[in-house]
Amino acid sequence: MAATTETTAGSPPATNPVERLRDAFNRLSSQQKIIFMVAIAAIIAVIVGTILWSRQPDWKVLFSNLNEKDGGSIATVLEQQNIPHRYSDSGALLVPAERVHEVRLKLASQGLPRGGMVGFELMENQKFGVSQFAEQVNYQRGLEGELARTIQSIGSVQSARVHLAIPKPSVFVREEQKPTASVMLNLYPGRALDAGQIAGITHLISSSVPQLPSSNVTVIDQSGALLSQLKSKLTEAGLDPAQIKYVREVENSIIKRIDEILSPLLGQDNFKVQVAADVDFSQTEQTAETYRPNNMPESTSIRSQQNNETASVNQAAGGVPGALTNQPPVPATAPLTTPPVGNAPAPAGQPARPGEQPPGKVDAAGVTAPLNAAGQPISTTKNATINYELDKTIRHTRQGMGNIRRLSAAVVLNHRKDVDKAGKPITKPIPDAEMKQINELVREAMGFTRERGDSLSVANAPFTAIDKSESELPIWKDPENVSFLKDILKYLLIAGIVAFLYLKVIQPTLKTMFPPPESDKPGAGEGEGGLFGAGGVSGGAEEGEEGATVHIDHFAVKVQKARDLAAKDPKAIANMIKDWMGANGN
Repeated sequence: MAATTETTAGSPPATNPVERLRDAFNRLSSQQKIIFMVAIAAIIAVIVGTILWSRQPDWKVLFSNLNEKDGGSIATVLEQQNIPHRYSDSGALLVPAERVHEVRLKLASQGLPRGGMVGFELMENQKFGVSQFAEQVNYQRGLEGELARTIQSIGSVQSARVHLAIPKPSVFVREEQKPTASVMLNLYPGRALDAGQIAGITHLISSSVPQLPSSNVTVIDQSGALLSQLKSKLTEAGLDPAQIKYVREVENSIIKRIDEILSPLLGQDNFKVQVAADVDFSQTEQTAETYRPNNMPESTSIRSQQNNETASVNQAAGGVPGALTNQPPVPATAPLTTPPVGNAPAPAGQPARPGEQPPGKVDAAGVTAPLNAAGQPISTTKNATINYELDKTIRHTRQGMGNIRRLSAAVVLNHRKDVDKAGKPITKPIPDAEMKQINELVREAMGFTRERGDSLSVANAPFTAIDKSESELPIWKDPENVSFLKDILKYLLIAGIVAFLYLKVIQPTLKTMFPPPESDKPGAGEGEGGLFGAGGVSGGAEEGEEGATVHIDHFAVKVQKARDLAAKDPKAIANMIKDWMGANGN
């Protein structure tokens, strides 16, 4: 017993790790060795592939929808500069995400991509002796390319082609022709141009070509639809985009006022408001001149007055023709003693009284003539002209533009939500008194004017519930969530493969290569399950060839315990050995 114990305990243990691994590997069978090596190789390959895959650059689109000429030129430049690139299934050119902007700037410095068109760079390489016709064609090509590039900068335009028809100038006015232009637009999917943008493109082309009117510019899209004649009802009425915007602002302001007054009463989602405004953008000027008759004499004023009075004495010629007949008659010299009666002239030699005519003369209309005979005829004429001031009013009226001619508003209210006796939700119409109150509030908020012809309609009806589940995109259909789940599944698949190889192949193989040490069992030395049973000296000696190398210290402790037990109770040890030997001991 002592010799066996000493031999087992004294076997030299393998202290070199390489020798230990070799001894452990030799414990495996040929099939186990092959499976173990394949599992180790698979785990290493998965780990290395995961690392390389995680280090793979994130590719982003550099350019898409490139034609063959631009694509070849860009690929050549990228290869010369050793920039990694590849093509996607849709034909887009991809480069690493962190170098997208750098590569675009480098290509832009070289004029790439050209987009199948050329600009004024054609004029940079003019050859000496080029004809005037070729020079004119190059100028027209360059102008078309520059205009197309400018139009492509609009967000909704993917590509554009511009064709100019510039007639040859003529010295005769009758033969002069205006240039024309045609524009072909390729819009992005799902996008469209409004009337303002189309008008902007039209004016851009007409302003870039001399003597090109806007009416001679034709714009079409990729489907062949004519865009240059698209007009709305407001533009057909002669409104420009600024006026249309003003109408929308007026309507939105009225809707906002109605919304602010109804929101506290009904709730935000319990009513809908629509307003239509008829705005007058006509600008008129009026000048009126009004005359009022002068009916009241006391209030009249005289502008000018003219009086004209004439008098003449008719003298008939008489007597024998000669020198005496040509002399005026001599006035009478007989004295008049009769006192003057009324307006009779004063006697001769006496001065005339005030207001009386001098004797022998007549004074009328500023004319004084001698009175030869009492029977001579006298002719007098009086004319008076009076000009009165006229009552005149001049009024100049200028009506401002943007006045509201008429407003039309429509308001629909949702039914009130309530609960019946059973506790189920129901809806009830709004009472008439409250509807009347809401009608009055809306009238005041919108500035209702009956004289202007405004109209208002308020209705009460239940709203249809909107199924948000159908309108919203499910989580599992969201492209971002789908991409995120794919990445998670990739990592989970890799982790599952590694876990399967480790748990099903590597771990059982390691248990076979490195078996667990035998632990002390209770009741050692008592019967067959004592200390010298499976974990006793003999068991330890038998296992010493395989396990003593690894667990040499633990085996030495067991041997020392066996020695101490034999020293204390040799008889029990002897009986135990006899039982082990069995018939051979007899």
